[in-house]
Amino acid sequence: MQSNLQQGSKPVPDSNKGFQVWWQMTRPHTLTAAFVPVLLGTALALKEGKIHSGLFLAMLIASLLIQAATNMFNEYYDFKRGLDSEHSVGIGGTIVRDGIKPKTVLRLALSFYCIALLLGVYICINSSWYLALVGLICMAVGYLYTGGPMPISYTPFGEVLSGLFMGMFIILITFYIQTGSVTTGSVLFSIPIFILISAINLSNNIRDLDGDKENGRKTVAVLLGKNRAVTLLAMMFIFSYLWVLGLIISGAAPIWTALVILSTIKPIKAIKGFKKGSLPIQMAPAMKATAQTNTFFGLLFAVGIFVGHYF
Repeated sequence: MQSNLQQGSKPVPDSNKGFQVWWQMTRPHTLTAAFVPVLLGTALALKEGKIHSGLFLAMLIASLLIQAATNMFNEYYDFKRGLDSEHSVGIGGTIVRDGIKPKTVLRLALSFYCIALLLGVYICINSSWYLALVGLICMAVGYLYTGGPMPISYTPFGEVLSGLFMGMFIILITFYIQTGSVTTGSVLFSIPIFILISAINLSNNIRDLDGDKENGRKTVAVLLGKNRAVTLLAMMFIFSYLWVLGLIISGAAPIWTALVILSTIKPIKAIKGFKKGSLPIQMAPAMKATAQTNTFFGLLFAVGIFVGHYF
């Protein structure tokens, strides 16, 4: 589908929207995918000793900037490939709907990356320069998800790579800069967040399945079909909760981490929404519920760990 901008007519920016347009372009519902891993990694590190507040803030801000920049790269390259129109579902499509210049979006994303790099230098100075390579790989994956000659978003590897680099790796980096090591426990605790951030990506691809198929993408959702993709999503939710239960039973996690059960309303809502909806606009609330699952699960998980340190 061609956008109005590509057809020659330019959308007129709504002057009343102001900051809201720029805020929506960061896709704020996805930013918790950056916040939760940092919080969880810090909660795990608290048991090992005192937390360095400067490193915590630097890691948090850098992760949020990288996530926001990744969303903007997505915005830019989807526009360049003609995938967005003023009728696009969700908060993507800011360029075609709100008249933001494509180069402005790209420059802002690169600016966010530059700030994240500066924060990364501060983190490395106060921890280890080995993290520079890991951080650069995470940033490269963020860019290559929609950028480059063969975007990750066109392959079946989007879910795994997003969960690995924006979930597990962020938790382990956060833990490392506070403790100077990566433990078996920190890896085990990062697995459910790895799964849930992968689930956010899968939910997005389920919603966009028809359009992705038309544009030649080979996502997991396209390869499995909607029904089996929704079943996979449900299995990922179940696995995450059972994993925490396993950590509690084994004695690795405090009983307080069972608080995650309070978040189950969100994955149930997500699965029901995807099963009921057939159009992208009908499935958008289910995608939002998937992102909220990661948010509430992650926050409750971190709270349980924090409380477990003292009781």
